[in-house]
Amino acid sequence: MSPPVTSPVGQSPSIPHRVASPSVQATPPGTQSPTLSNASSAPQSPTHPAGLHQHRARQKRMYPEQITSAYTAPVYPSASPIPQQYPHQQVQQQPQQQPQQQQQQQPQLHQQQQPLVNQFGQMNLQNNTTQSIPLIGAGPAIEDLQQPPPAIQLPPNTSITSSPFANADPSYQCCTLSAVPATDSLLKKSKLPLALVLSPYRTADKGKQDDVIVIRDNVIARCRRCRTYINPFVTFVEGGQRWKCNMCFLLNDVPAAFDYDPQTQQPADRWQRPELNYSCVEYVAPTEYMVRPPQAPAYVFVLDVSFSAIQSGMLAVAARTMLDSLDRIPNQDGRTRVAFIAVDSALHFFTLDPSRAEPSMLVVSDLDDIYLPDPANLLAPLATCQDAVKSLLTKLPSMFKDTVNQHNALGTALEAAFKIVSPYGGKIVCLQSTLPDMGTGALKPREDTKLYGTSKESQLLNPGSPFFKSFPVECSRSQVACDMLVFGGQYADLATLSCLPHYTGGQTYYYPGFTADKAEDVAKLTHEFGELLAEEIGLEAVLRVRASRNLRMSAFHGNFFIRSSDLLALPNVPRNQSYCIEVEIEDDLRGPTACFQSALLHTNCYGERRIRVITLCLPVTQSIAECCTGMNPYAITAYLANKGVERGISAKLEDARDAILHKCGEILGTYKTHVLGMGKGASTNQLTVPANLKLLPLLVLALIKHDALRQTTTPVSSDTRVNAMNLLRTMPIQLLIPYLVPNLYALHALAPPGPNALFPPSLNLTQASLEAHGCYLLEDGQTLSIWVGRGVVPQLCVDLFGVKGYTEIQNGKTTLPVLDTAISKRTHGLIHTLRAVRRGNYYPVVHIVKEDSDPLTRSRFLGRLLEDRTDTMHSYQQFLQFMKDKVNYVTS
Repeated sequence: MSPPVTSPVGQSPSIPHRVASPSVQATPPGTQSPTLSNASSAPQSPTHPAGLHQHRARQKRMYPEQITSAYTAPVYPSASPIPQQYPHQQVQQQPQQQPQQQQQQQPQLHQQQQPLVNQFGQMNLQNNTTQSIPLIGAGPAIEDLQQPPPAIQLPPNTSITSSPFANADPSYQCCTLSAVPATDSLLKKSKLPLALVLSPYRTADKGKQDDVIVIRDNVIARCRRCRTYINPFVTFVEGGQRWKCNMCFLLNDVPAAFDYDPQTQQPADRWQRPELNYSCVEYVAPTEYMVRPPQAPAYVFVLDVSFSAIQSGMLAVAARTMLDSLDRIPNQDGRTRVAFIAVDSALHFFTLDPSRAEPSMLVVSDLDDIYLPDPANLLAPLATCQDAVKSLLTKLPSMFKDTVNQHNALGTALEAAFKIVSPYGGKIVCLQSTLPDMGTGALKPREDTKLYGTSKESQLLNPGSPFFKSFPVECSRSQVACDMLVFGGQYADLATLSCLPHYTGGQTYYYPGFTADKAEDVAKLTHEFGELLAEEIGLEAVLRVRASRNLRMSAFHGNFFIRSSDLLALPNVPRNQSYCIEVEIEDDLRGPTACFQSALLHTNCYGERRIRVITLCLPVTQSIAECCTGMNPYAITAYLANKGVERGISAKLEDARDAILHKCGEILGTYKTHVLGMGKGASTNQLTVPANLKLLPLLVLALIKHDALRQTTTPVSSDTRVNAMNLLRTMPIQLLIPYLVPNLYALHALAPPGPNALFPPSLNLTQASLEAHGCYLLEDGQTLSIWVGRGVVPQLCVDLFGVKGYTEIQNGKTTLPVLDTAISKRTHGLIHTLRAVRRGNYYPVVHIVKEDSDPLTRSRFLGRLLEDRTDTMHSYQQFLQFMKDKVNYVTS
């Protein structure tokens, strides 16, 4: 072992000023199944308005003076509500007949709940009525993606209270079916998927407080046999002295303190208890739920300081972001600890001694036998060593500004970081700009364009070193999570590096072609990295889902490690991350309803051990028709996305696409056979679906056209494809749907903003929506692409872009100028709202795409117009014909 080389950080020169890092105003945002044996999808889409194509044809024949007048004096279309995809849904129950004694005991909800009750009562909810809709010949209505899924129709008296919040909000937990088949044979006959989609640690909607009720009286009532938590769907018997579990039907004693208020030390009204009125509650866990004192947040930052990281400006921007975000890191109780490791061909440790204002750098160049040079002072409390941390972050970029080292030993740095934090648990945050080529887990460039579009392409999507699969397993055992921020100027092997977050419950962020010379790249990194640091995460967590008797969790998808058959280990629970769990029916279901309850035991970032419990109740049915009309299209899309990604990695991308299409055909074939009553061999000239499935073909087409799975003559790099796959399997539904089916807005016809920050209406995703004189915004939550037609009005160029004409508009990433014009203000307001309304840390930047842009840029934009034909994929109408033939085939 070579001794560490020590140099005082305080003697390092100051940070050079050549790297711009402007401040950005952050806008907070409001495995085991190789085949798609149970896949299905169910979207929605009404018929196209009559005469729309003729209207577009007339618009295209406009003369230049008419175009100018159309811009200068537009007729504004009516605005539509903010497209918060997949909004809250109230579960409908038939009128509840409660016993008279119980009605006397049941109080009104708190006055503070009443506004929410009124809001839910005023919502226009869908019914599960069967309505057949023909699809061929009509375009999809994109605005229907904003509609809620089919309402859950529970039998009378299912919930013991009349609270409208008794059943799970679909943004927390939802099922692919709104009615569960009573038998396994019925489920197999229906060929529908049965799966749960969870986002148990989501943020609250924009403008609202976190609506999870916290129970602090340490009264936790659980079933003695199945360990289900008491919930609104249990039954009280024997005069209220015992309660009957809604999962296994065992009788349990009601705790003596259940009807007692410890604050007032008076008897309390049982029917006011949150766990009997709300589907989602959080308990403050007593000591029996702990194996050690609650973990304090600990962050070890592993920073690439090789030549590419310095030249791109990544290190300077990251250091400035950390410096600006120190006060945002959760540290209310002063227990949060931090450590820093810089890595190139050697490891650079930094001591954070609270007694010294300046840290020291200790260099270890022996990569074969890594050790910690000063273990006592590497991980230090942020509250007591903040001056040293600020000094380090201020001078860090200039310390390596003259480096020519192009190597990186990430694997060895990860081992060192693990040694630092593993005794306590915490998070390793890696910022990586160079392909690791030294030390443990060294990687070699594997990108081979000859494999694109072949059966061997999946080789590029699997990890290139076993270390990056075995190391995160060790991290999970020690409650250590990993987050990766990967900067790809060249090949980054994201397939390998993303294994770290995948198995430890972390997150992967990808920044291809990052350069600090572009203010847009700086803004994106500053926002997303700052939000990641400020995120109120859950620590040392486990997630278990319980279900009614004869239901079993069979397969799991998401970022976690499976500790046992049904226990998911999550060292880190990020906000707004989604998990998908497949469900099997082992035997016939008893009773009129089936329940699912997820329990997330975690430590919040303020040192409290918590149990978040979410309960979902669904009716049980013997009718395939009821199953079809109760399918949740958004949950099925999330399920198909996870299954498709899994199949694409384990087998071939072609197999994934074929399996998704085959399952879609089976679902629609089931409706044709069992609901429409058309027997085998019956062929039709129309593709008929139930109302809740009317957007199924569009969502399936969007999925197989997406970068994660699509086949194309235009190359899709393995890093780009892996990043798309990571997003598909971790995004909550509210982000996933617009990511698959973007929103298209006409900027040249923006209406004046309304009182409620309204969005303009979405346009159909086809070139027919693009007028030659128009300017359009396409947003999917990741990018904001502005299409500028070559016939754009010169005055619009002046008012929106601050240039004289079309030829002066620059392609590529840009920051729109802030101008004192109506269209500039409306466009900036729309972009600001789009960035703020989505859940998650993502910050989409603006890209300008001119009609005569280079072929690659132009094809990428037009490829997101799903209703049009691409080089190798059907148009929407062709796809409907294809699915009609497939349905006729599977039912023949």
